Amino acid sequence: MLQQTQVKTVIPYFKVFLDNFPTLKLLSLSNETRVLKLWEGLGYYRRARNLLATSKILVNEHNSKLSRNLIDIKKLPGVGDYTANALLAFIHDQPTIAIDGNVKRVFARLLNKNEKKINFNKLIEINKKNFFKTKRNSDFVEALMEFGALVCKPKNPECFKCSIKNNCKYFISNKKFKQTKRLNIKVKNYNIFCYIDKMKNKIALTKKQNLGFLDRFYLPPIKESYDNKKIKNWNFHSNFKNFISNKKLNINLYYKFTLKIPPQHQWFSLKKNSEFIPTFTKKIFKQILKKNI
Repeated sequence: MLQQTQVKTVIPYFKVFLDNFPTLKLLSLSNETRVLKLWEGLGYYRRARNLLATSKILVNEHNSKLSRNLIDIKKLPGVGDYTANALLAFIHDQPTIAIDGNVKRVFARLLNKNEKKINFNKLIEINKKNFFKTKRNSDFVEALMEFGALVCKPKNPECFKCSIKNNCKYFISNKKFKQTKRLNIKVKNYNIFCYIDKMKNKIALTKKQNLGFLDRFYLPPIKESYDNKKIKNWNFHSNFKNFISNKKLNINLYYKFTLKIPPQHQWFSLKKNSEFIPTFTKKIFKQILKKNI
């Protein structure tokens, strides 16, 4: 849950998730629909699917035990270098460092260098005798992350209360490096087509989409647009913007009333659903309900 999501956002989801799945075995026996419903609103839903798949692999193939080998752990769905090293430290207390954005920033400031000019794996290997003097490797890994999040912050680092500032080249240097991160925003134009049963306040959704970032989710039909022409035989509803990861979506919403559901679609209530509905789809619902049609 903490991949690409802030702690304060995760906490309530984490508590509810553990209430429902207090053990790995119970999670492995669940299904995608239930897991996604509990994940609803957190976004990046591939993480939920990977977590479920991993639980099934660990329970069914590894007796619910996590390997102590980095390469084996990285074979699990959705597990890369950062997560694998974090698991080795937190679960097995192994001498390793999980390199996330916070940890990179701490090391970059200590060296007063741009992150892109640092080979972090080499840095850790050269300094491993100093880094891993402690037997509390799990605490050390978490401390680095927390230090970056709470003290060595991206903006306005709290150097005045930093316990290692006298060894920090960023702090003692008159020429401090500037870390500039530019997110490459891709602008995409889409037309979304809403089949609406006005009498029952329902909308037809389908999983038959050809969009990588929204695959396997219930949505109205959606197509990428390459011009600003209005669509014939459809009523224009509204235009709205939405961000998904590094994509800025410019959306034209169209609708038509029907009592007959299109092939490969299902009816969903515009107001309340017990099934999992992604946040993106809910935003479409809000747009429709905002305007009385």
